[in-house]
Amino acid sequence: MPQGVRLAVQVTPNARKTEVVGLIAAGEGVALKIKLQAQPVEGQANAVLLKWLAKTLGVARGAVVITHGSSSRSKLVEIRGISVDAVAALLAPP
Repeated sequence: MPQGVRLAVQVTPNARKTEVVGLIAAGEGVALKIKLQAQPVEGQANAVLLKWLAKTLGVARGAVVITHGSSSRSKLVEIRGISVDAVAALLAPP
């Protein structure tokens, strides 16, 4: 079984729907840009991000954790029980 993946994401809250919109430069690498249908208030955006990632990737909600940046738009998310190839295929930007 796959060990897991760490994924850099940049979120934009207050969108019409939650979706991947592309890739952006982030530090020394790239981050997945995701629009969220949630307010950036009291953890609502983080909850929507984690639930959406779990559903989209077909993993349990508990397998998706924000490890860095919980109060920032730039986040590092760890997803257990999935391979890098599976994440790339399921979250490919348009």
